[in-house]
Amino acid sequence: MGFTVEDMLIIGAERYEMKLIAGNNGWANSISWLMMVEDLTIISNFSGKELAVTTGLGFTSEKKLEKLVIELDQHHAAGLILNTGYYMTEVPKKIIDLCNTMDLPLLTVPWNVVITDMIKDFSVRIFLQGTTDEKISAALIDAIENYEDREHYANELLQTFDVDGDFQAVLMTTGNLDAMDTVERKRIGYRLQIYMENISHNAHFFYYDGYFVLIANAVNEKTLDNIVDGFEKRLIRRMPDTPVAIGIGSCVKDISNLHLSYRRAEAAVKRALRKKTGRLKFDELGVDRLFLAVTDKTLLYEMGEKMLKPILDYDKEHDSNYEETLYNYLRFDGSVLAVGKEMYIHRNTITYRMNKIKELLGCNLENAEERLPYEIACRILRM
Repeated sequence: MGFTVEDMLIIGAERYEMKLIAGNNGWANSISWLMMVEDLTIISNFSGKELAVTTGLGFTSEKKLEKLVIELDQHHAAGLILNTGYYMTEVPKKIIDLCNTMDLPLLTVPWNVVITDMIKDFSVRIFLQGTTDEKISAALIDAIENYEDREHYANELLQTFDVDGDFQAVLMTTGNLDAMDTVERKRIGYRLQIYMENISHNAHFFYYDGYFVLIANAVNEKTLDNIVDGFEKRLIRRMPDTPVAIGIGSCVKDISNLHLSYRRAEAAVKRALRKKTGRLKFDELGVDRLFLAVTDKTLLYEMGEKMLKPILDYDKEHDSNYEETLYNYLRFDGSVLAVGKEMYIHRNTITYRMNKIKELLGCNLENAEERLPYEIACRILRM
């Protein structure tokens, strides 16, 4: 997850007397760069993940400092470091409370610290971590694409992950990521990554094949659920105009099986995107998991659309919804009353429709053996 606020604190606590005084929930925020900020002008150029540093020269009043914090939150910054002791002798409680509300890490270093040396130190560390992250991303993509060559990618990941442990993929998309230019896509990626609280070195975040991907290693189901829950809440609050679909793959053992979790997450996110449901877990999709796992598109067509072609053609020609009627009829085990209630249609109408449907299909749908192929076809169509 890159060089994080937690990493900076581990190094900075002793070397720079650094303290985290607010925004503790953002401790896992990744940092793209450190930027010196003495007025609000430069913030308009923030892409996300920047960590602002200020002596307080341009923010001598509580109102100005509050405006700074609000601007940083709106531009998806990783946090704020205050160089206290000269222009700013103490941090107002209102500012601390505001950073806690926004989950924006607020840190302090004393005036005796040479800020330029600190910025240079951390900037080098961020750059080096970025290079490492690129290698990790490439190795994880290799694990997805060339999973049979375990030795090649496992050796690359050995220092970062428990390659024999549990892995789980989470995919996110806005639905049009590939159509965006690289800069805009990177900005969205930075913002999404900032909202991943409570996860750092046992996970990795990257862009691949039209999705933002989070690979979690040795993270239990409850913890991952909490992370995604928190992510969704922060996303809705801070990016209300950018709906994101999320698909969660199965938890698998060993890095060589990561491709299975990825493909299942991909199936779930595609369905979440179509249904506009926000988030879906592959493991909760029931029998549809079988169909979603099939990569043979010709087989899916033959068992789905081709089976229902007489009804689909009729619906298209007459602007009717016989296919939906059939689906509900099969779903409710042939109960005309239940279908009528579900579709808000009189049962006599349902009876008429079903007689016509049976005629179109050339099948009476009298027993489970006759009904099953059409139920499968309807499910595939909805897949």
